[in-house]
Amino acid sequence: MAKSKDIRVIVILECTSCVRKDVNKESPGISRYITQKNRHNTSGRLELRKFCPYCHKHTIHAEIKK
Repeated sequence: MAKSKDIRVIVILECTSCVRKDVNKESPGISRYITQKNRHNTSGRLELRKFCPYCHKHTIHAEIKK
């Protein structure tokens, strides 16, 4: 079985506001979630609103490369 041709792939979502704060060293960490997406239906980068425990609010989490 070739893994590169799977329809459903595992992606990592990272908080976009924590990444911006990381430059200023204000945040103790970066919030990350692991999820799956359908490669045929969602060919672009995935962005979801998830809860960030470091920001203490719902923020946009964007897909990052592995």
